[in-house]
Amino acid sequence: FFFIFYLSLGSNMNILASRLNRIQPSPTIAMSIKARELKAEGKNIIELAAGEPDFPTPPHIIKAAEDAMSRGETKYTDPDGTPVLKQAICEKFKRDNNLDYVTSQVTIGTGGKQVLYNALMATLNAGDEVIIPAPYWVSYPDMVLLAEGTPKIVECPLDKNFILQPEDLERAITPKTKWIILNSPSNPTGSGYTWEDLKKLTDILIQYPNVWVMTDDMYEHLVYDDFKFCTPAQVEPELYSRTLTVNGMSKAFCMTGWRIGYAAGPENLITAIRKIQSQSTSNPSSISQAASVAALNGPMDFLAKNNYVFKQRRDLVCSMLNQAKGITCPTPDGAFYVYPSCAGLIGKKTPDGKMLKTDEDVVTYLLETEGIAAVHGAAFGLSPHFRISYATSTEALEDACQRIQRACSALA
Repeated sequence: FFFIFYLSLGSNMNILASRLNRIQPSPTIAMSIKARELKAEGKNIIELAAGEPDFPTPPHIIKAAEDAMSRGETKYTDPDGTPVLKQAICEKFKRDNNLDYVTSQVTIGTGGKQVLYNALMATLNAGDEVIIPAPYWVSYPDMVLLAEGTPKIVECPLDKNFILQPEDLERAITPKTKWIILNSPSNPTGSGYTWEDLKKLTDILIQYPNVWVMTDDMYEHLVYDDFKFCTPAQVEPELYSRTLTVNGMSKAFCMTGWRIGYAAGPENLITAIRKIQSQSTSNPSSISQAASVAALNGPMDFLAKNNYVFKQRRDLVCSMLNQAKGITCPTPDGAFYVYPSCAGLIGKKTPDGKMLKTDEDVVTYLLETEGIAAVHGAAFGLSPHFRISYATSTEALEDACQRIQRACSALA
């Protein structure tokens, strides 16, 4: 009996794959879960950690889903998406980005995250390097690690507007470099790459034919003031044959729960991504795909209305955070995040005598004393900062910023 028990215990202890040791759970999701738990306990929490628009999905998109269900479109589709949605995506790329693709160059996944993951799994060999400018979306390095690649982190500080500089890119490229991942406007900073910014980078990338470009354009339509969005293959057509342009429905179309992401790129790469997806999740939701066709082909007037509100919220948050002692908050170009520096808070003591040594200490202090759920900058690869999402009500944001001001004033 004891021998069998020992074997069973040993088997359970060894069941997990060693690759799991390379990664951590998503810190943004972890903070959102923590905030929900505290709310469930009756705590007064303002949740500013999640990157999710608070606007509803537009009615014409919901109706398209209802109509699809009524027509019986509730079955499996092709593994990486329906032909009609792929065609709508091709038309979107031509209309918005002046990029020509055919449907065999398009893949559709269960959110942009799956598309990025599939691409890395399909292309990386052990030791291949992926250049990732920091601050970065939290999942990029971990997806690279799961695919047995090596993240090559390049810091892009506040005084450079969090934008990758061409000389830093060139220093980071080695014979092992397989990809560079670019995200504009950025999660977590909201900083965007102008045409001139991208041209400086693409001029370098042309010289290195071994380096492919993966561009995460999820926040394409969420831009403010005079910022003009552009994407690398649009800026430099010579990179078209080694660029995967990724986008999705979640953010601008307020469809986070619908889980549709997509990408276009060279046909051999798309074929490899399809192969991965066919043996993992297979097709994304047929209903969500029908809704996405209506979104891409339908009216877009809601975008300007939503962006007007987002811009007002951005300006409110930046103004109020810059009035908080020890915080410096730059004004982002797009998305719905701010990424303020909390360097002025490091080394300060809380009212109970605890010293704030890191940006994680800062967000913990804000959560415990004022009920503000934010995400520390180390999670995004650049400290001392923290990320706040302003994709929530104006009233909640004003309350949150007042609490942050109060918390900062209480430090010694």
